[in-house]
Amino acid sequence: MSDATPSSPVIHWLGNQALTLELPPPATLDSQRRIWRLAEQLRDWDEIREAVPGMNNLTVELRPGAKTASWPARLRKLWQQADPAAQAGRVVEIPVHYGGAAGPDLQEVARHCGLSSRQVVARHSAVEYTVFFLGFQPGFAYLGGLDPALATPRRATPRQQVPAGSVAIGGSQTGIYPADAPGGWQIIGHSDMVLFDPARQPPSALQPGDIVRFIPAEDA
Repeated sequence: MSDATPSSPVIHWLGNQALTLELPPPATLDSQRRIWRLAEQLRDWDEIREAVPGMNNLTVELRPGAKTASWPARLRKLWQQADPAAQAGRVVEIPVHYGGAAGPDLQEVARHCGLSSRQVVARHSAVEYTVFFLGFQPGFAYLGGLDPALATPRRATPRQQVPAGSVAIGGSQTGIYPADAPGGWQIIGHSDMVLFDPARQPPSALQPGDIVRFIPAEDA
């Protein structure tokens, strides 16, 4: 079921050939589903070069020659008509080694949350997460659905390099680093799953709308 009345977006231009539709916070699964559906529809339009879903927003790049003046009103109308129920994602299970060298910040997360390390692992792996959008780096999935009891501030000093496959918590979100990169999220585990491969089609193992389940490895 979708909201009876979708949130009213703000639409503004990014230069002369792109515009962004932004929704008021907070981000909800219903709004994200509507964003995914609208992006999917717009990619079939001749005037559209690219439609990129984000967290609570959608950026649309127009092709040269498009009738730009009409697009804010058109985009608003299409938003109102978008059907979030049409979006269905896959279920992707990701094995995770929690704690130890694989999750150096697990104990810090447990301390902050007033839980044991085992309780953090149990709560983190008990939830089905939804991929809200991809960003930060190719294939990095921002996941909605983290248990509020596990919300933990980012590290005061970011690491210069976080290993690919690191499962981490940053504020009220959790995610997986698809490649080595600097980062300030709290690392609680590691997965050997290849999340981004340029030679694969599509390159990213996760797509917006997918459902993610973290499966603790036997050594967790």
